[in-house]
Amino acid sequence: MSAHGRPYLIVLGNEKGGSGKSTTAMHIVVSLLSEGYKVATIDLDARQKSLTRYVENRRQFCEKRGHDLPMPLERVVPRSEYRTSDESEADEKARFEAAYSDVAGEVDIIVIDCPGSDTFLSRLAHTAADTLVTPVNDSFVDLDLLARVDAENHKVVGPSLYAEMVWKARQRRSMADGASIDWVVLRNRVGNLHAKNKERVEKVLNELTKRIGIRYISGLSERVVYRELFLHGLTLLDLKEIGGIDGKGLSMSHVTARQELRSLMDGLNLPFRREKVA
Repeated sequence: MSAHGRPYLIVLGNEKGGSGKSTTAMHIVVSLLSEGYKVATIDLDARQKSLTRYVENRRQFCEKRGHDLPMPLERVVPRSEYRTSDESEADEKARFEAAYSDVAGEVDIIVIDCPGSDTFLSRLAHTAADTLVTPVNDSFVDLDLLARVDAENHKVVGPSLYAEMVWKARQRRSMADGASIDWVVLRNRVGNLHAKNKERVEKVLNELTKRIGIRYISGLSERVVYRELFLHGLTLLDLKEIGGIDGKGLSMSHVTARQELRSLMDGLNLPFRREKVA
């Protein structure tokens, strides 16, 4: 699917929890599956395994309820148990490459979920990404992940450690095969109130677009339905087919949320989807 004749890699990454990273990853996976693409997931957070648990819940739901929902292939890459950094990194690199090779010949797209911390596995995935998706909550607490911001005038003082890591990943990628990484910042949980704060956040993001080369798009709002969906392994796209959660049908909130998801997928501007539409 990529320009280099291999599966297209979408990496979900940041170094802060609570941004809806695994929920976003699963909705991207099921959106692509519903469009007919073959998809695999690689979970690099072998401790929590949030994305993998989501997929497992989906499989159990289908088995119990008799549904035939589209499923991805899934792999988990555990961290190395070697004590020295050289041995550990060599081991983790081999594990990452083995997981990738195991699914690469069977799928069009691989979605990788990174842990919410700086790890060697996470840096490997960032370097390999074709599209890097960084979900953030719409607040200056989360924007600190991307840049240091002056409290008085809300201007960017400099990039954060995470932004510097992504910059280095982009450099390594360019040197390795000449490809570029499309970095998309996903604004999750944007509220309807506090318009002044939203305006200030947007001002910072506009500046970061020029300074560190991000694109930012709207993501998923704060909705109770997302918490309910995880336990069943479902996404918004599944609700119409199965008649809603527990057969209650779709509410107006669900319909609005599905439109948000469509806008999110269009905003990612994935090249293979553009070519399919064309």
